[in-house]
Amino acid sequence: MTARLSDRTPQVPPEALVDEMVPPSMFDEVSFESYIPDPNEPSQAAAVEAGREFVTKARKAREGKRSMLGKRSPSQGVGIYLDGGFGVGKTHLLASIYHLMPEPKAFATFVEVTHVVGALGFTASVERLSKHSVICIDEFELDDPGDTMLVSRLLTELTAQGVSIAATSNTLPGQLGEGRFAAQDFLREIRKLSGVFETIRVDGPDYRHRDLPPAPDPASDEDLRALAEKTEGATLDDFDELCAHLAKLHPSKYKALVDGVTLVCVSNVHPASDQTVALRMVVLADRLYDAGIPLMVSGCKLDEIFTEEMLAGGYRKKYLRATSRLLALSRFAEKAT
Repeated sequence: MTARLSDRTPQVPPEALVDEMVPPSMFDEVSFESYIPDPNEPSQAAAVEAGREFVTKARKAREGKRSMLGKRSPSQGVGIYLDGGFGVGKTHLLASIYHLMPEPKAFATFVEVTHVVGALGFTASVERLSKHSVICIDEFELDDPGDTMLVSRLLTELTAQGVSIAATSNTLPGQLGEGRFAAQDFLREIRKLSGVFETIRVDGPDYRHRDLPPAPDPASDEDLRALAEKTEGATLDDFDELCAHLAKLHPSKYKALVDGVTLVCVSNVHPASDQTVALRMVVLADRLYDAGIPLMVSGCKLDEIFTEEMLAGGYRKKYLRATSRLLALSRFAEKAT
């Protein structure tokens, strides 16, 4: 019988969350040298150089200055903020920064950072992360004022202790000419840290869908079941049952939920019933994409999960990023079959 994600209930000790703050496996080997800038987008080559300069400054900040007693204390950390559209290689650049910095160091999405603080508490989080040379935060989000202020306060404490911060965020498609406004939003929301960050624009088309056809047609239920049964390590879930199971798990456990899975199959997919369900699907999409797990579905197309009403609301960036990643995963599955 094919396994189901709905039958998995992973247990993740809170203290393990910090140890798991590393780049997704698909970025294990990336570097500035392996980043191929689009020749038609000079901002990409400029971002590579800015990343290299940040590493140099961040290393110096961590080394700090020698006191009159011969001891070294860290200088204030430095910051870099990479702003651009979906799929322009910002995560590749962020992981390249991570790989060049000394241990200990951390790499996590904005949501994962909030999960760490929620699990450990603010004071313990500062204590655990204050010895790090850098905190790399992918997909910094500004749509939840409470989370934004929490992370801003955390980063203020950490930079004062010599920890440098590298962050990425997305500008919506159609607003690529308005990157400065996105940067201004970011700097305004992190108020006390605005002087630390250098903002770098990264333009270009989404490489995940460059010159590719629209969303693949869903499989039939019969074909989906057959694919799951013949694929070792695959899971097969009904969409509604999976959504109900996700509601019982803290999002910090979604990474462990898909650990070791080779293919995720979901039947009877349909537009999300409400924002809560949709936001859980965003987190699951991120964890699947981070792990490079192919996705095959039956029912509606993957670019129809988030309704027009949702896409017009405050979580538009989240939903568009998730759609981009879900489509990429579905194409992984097509190639595998």
